[in-house]
Amino acid sequence: MTNEWPDLAGRIDGQTHRLPVRVYYEDTDFSGIVYHANYLRFAERGRSDFLRLAGVHHASLFDGAEPLAFAVYRMEIDFLRPARIDDRLEVRTRYVRASGARIEAEQTILRFFEGAEPEPIWRARVVAACLDGGGRPRRLPAQVQQALAPFVAAEDN
Repeated sequence: MTNEWPDLAGRIDGQTHRLPVRVYYEDTDFSGIVYHANYLRFAERGRSDFLRLAGVHHASLFDGAEPLAFAVYRMEIDFLRPARIDDRLEVRTRYVRASGARIEAEQTILRFFEGAEPEPIWRARVVAACLDGGGRPRRLPAQVQQALAPFVAAEDN
């Protein structure tokens, strides 16, 4: 028996973060289909866990000498197919740009079936801004750019 907490943050394969998600009753609406806003929650977990595994911790940024936080300011979403209770999903996140005060991610949520290829059911492009404690844009700190550099193509930095 180990005292280590299970790996709840998914994993990074190459430049893509993969986070498994199970659909629970609380995620669905009265019809048993995942409520549309819950896809945003799944996607947020994917982006946050990717950053965490890359060494960027939200609490550390906010608790620093100059408090910083990320805020989504643009999101383009395609709802392709519905997910239902007990479905096995995977949130895939790829950061495609980290420059100035912005980070940009492409995300896909896939549904898994026994013996079949996973099917994309949701897709988004997300742009977040780095903000100071007063809500003003600030350049990404060097440690954030360095942490994301291995995952973002050089021409996109």
